[in-house]
Amino acid sequence: MSGCNSCASQGAYAEDGTLVSGCQSSGGCGTGGCNKLNTFDWLSDMLESPSERYDVIEVRFKGGKKEFYRNVHGLDLNTGDAVVVDVPNGHHIGYVSLQGELVRLQMRKKGVEDNEEIREIYRLANDPDMEKLFQVKKREMPTLYRTREIIQNLGLEMKLSDIEFQADNSKATFYYSADDRVDFRELIKVLAGEFKVRVEMRQISLRQEAGRLGGIGSCGRELCCSTWLSEFKSVSTSAARYQNLSLNPSKLSGQCGRLKCCLNYELETYIEALEDIPTVEGPIQTVKGEARLQKTDIFKKVMWFGYENENVWHPISVVRVKEILEQNKRGEKPETLLSDDDIEKKAKFEALASDLAKMDEKYSQESKKPNRKRRPKSKGASGNRPKTNAQGRGASSRKPNSGNGNSNQGGASGGSERKSETRQSRGRRNNNSGQGVKNGTNANGDKKTSANRPKRNFRSRNKKQGN
Repeated sequence: MSGCNSCASQGAYAEDGTLVSGCQSSGGCGTGGCNKLNTFDWLSDMLESPSERYDVIEVRFKGGKKEFYRNVHGLDLNTGDAVVVDVPNGHHIGYVSLQGELVRLQMRKKGVEDNEEIREIYRLANDPDMEKLFQVKKREMPTLYRTREIIQNLGLEMKLSDIEFQADNSKATFYYSADDRVDFRELIKVLAGEFKVRVEMRQISLRQEAGRLGGIGSCGRELCCSTWLSEFKSVSTSAARYQNLSLNPSKLSGQCGRLKCCLNYELETYIEALEDIPTVEGPIQTVKGEARLQKTDIFKKVMWFGYENENVWHPISVVRVKEILEQNKRGEKPETLLSDDDIEKKAKFEALASDLAKMDEKYSQESKKPNRKRRPKSKGASGNRPKTNAQGRGASSRKPNSGNGNSNQGGASGGSERKSETRQSRGRRNNNSGQGVKNGTNANGDKKTSANRPKRNFRSRNKKQGN
């Protein structure tokens, strides 16, 4: 039986008793993190015969618990195979999590000696073994709820988090957490009499409880204690102070109710960066007054100071702060917090900022100027509408044009007269062109002058353009 059989969706039995096929990935989970405390076997591709491999195998059980067993029968095992192993007073079923030379390194890391105390692997688990294991696991949740009721009736100050039944259904391990020592002798008698199994009570810490139950952290990823973190180191509030974090218990605490383990991940980096930061015990003295430390940027090497009567914080480099502290020790006071180079940079920046402000003001004023360009007027037929002059009078009140002897009247009559005039002028030009005009004379032989030219009605044209 090969392949990854270590979770409910890969090589395990469903609720109806059918075997669910998995990704069949020998050497690691193919779905990316379905197991707890996965181990990547980077030597799995090496061609080794079973006889040449290290005979100790790492086997994983429920909740990420791992133990070492010896492959005395020389079984051909793959990562994820279900095996029947020897346990005190019975047998249990686990899954192969690691094998080969990496197991030797894990044993050295955990301080486990390779001696006769390491128990053996009986055989690969078959279908009847897996069906029996599935039936045993179905007892865990009802037993958990019933045990919590018994604990509440007995008035014990303890929190039951998980139960694990042995594969042969002869033993049950109860995992609990408590602040103080608990006398559970009466509890063991009641549980053994009700469930007819041998009872083992195992106390775990709150971090181990969160690792067994699992969950999603505030970062959006699975809990470190349930995926890869196996050793829990002490975490103190000084780790948060070194990293300039606010001491807010709701933000610094994890799901276990203790300080987050990730506070220790970058602590060494912050401690190394703080070696160049000077220690400011009190306000620094300047001619302008006393300036107090408000904020420190550890990685940029910048410290922010502010005067008592001002709301502005001044960024100062670490080198400048050291110079001011040395001057204060000698009894001297600098003129300002900034150095000469910082003052020059600040003056250049202010000059550039003023130039930019002037340009913004200039272009903003130009954009506010009104647009005096006239919009183009429509050329629609508007001769039928009545016209008014500046005094509000109609176009009919105008005096008749003395040039052509016709009166310009408003309404339809005015429009028809203008049309007739333009037609007459066009007819005259056509007649002149038909008779042939030569040497600057008209049809009658008279010379062309401004006096005998036909007068055009400019006033009617201006009226048309005005409309």
